[in-house]
Amino acid sequence: MSIIRNILNSRYKGSGNFFVELTKILGFKPRQMKHYAIAFTHRSMNIKDKKGNAINYERLEFLGDAMLGAVIASHLYTEVPSGDEGYLTKMRSKVVSREHLNELGRELNLIGLVESKIPTGQFGDNIHGNLFEALVGAIFLDKGYKYCEKFIYKRIIVPHVDIEKLEGKVISYKSLLIEWCQKEKKTFGYHVYEDTGNDDVRHFSVKLSIDNKVVAKARATSKKKAEEKASKRAFFAFQKSISKMI
Repeated sequence: MSIIRNILNSRYKGSGNFFVELTKILGFKPRQMKHYAIAFTHRSMNIKDKKGNAINYERLEFLGDAMLGAVIASHLYTEVPSGDEGYLTKMRSKVVSREHLNELGRELNLIGLVESKIPTGQFGDNIHGNLFEALVGAIFLDKGYKYCEKFIYKRIIVPHVDIEKLEGKVISYKSLLIEWCQKEKKTFGYHVYEDTGNDDVRHFSVKLSIDNKVVAKARATSKKKAEEKASKRAFFAFQKSISKMI
């Protein structure tokens, strides 16, 4: 308990007031601050309890992910009575996609509450979504399911869940393109190579070929991002044919 108290004390001594900023985000007054202190503690702090267990947001991230899935699944089940299991699963994935959760975390500026020994500028994009999930997990432990559900409705379902728009939303252009190529019996390949050039940050370039013809090129700070960007460009080149599968 003293460890958590020390974490909280460090936040109150920092710039701004952790409790005040947190209350603005939540829309209600938190009861057990210890859960939120952990939700915004990065593993780089290397804090452990008396038994040697790590204290950081990663376990809460796991819990929050489960709560998001449950609440979104319940909403879709009620709103789309005609949807089968496959449809509902795909729709839920679109709502809680990593890209969408990153947008939500960034929108709430959750990174501004993080206690870390690593400069925030060095974090990858997923830190925003991870913190959002951890926050949801903390709400569940602090206030229970109803408050957790209310927060998810306020921050996700009401402003972002439009069934018709979601049906046409693409989660991964790469996955969609591969599925299309396999269905149409087309050969495809991603040729990825390091392309740092004069940039300070490491970059990768990719050439996407379909039936031995280069159809798209892209460049990004990771292989995954470069492949996804190239796939998106290829998608628009074959949009009429691919869109039939969505």
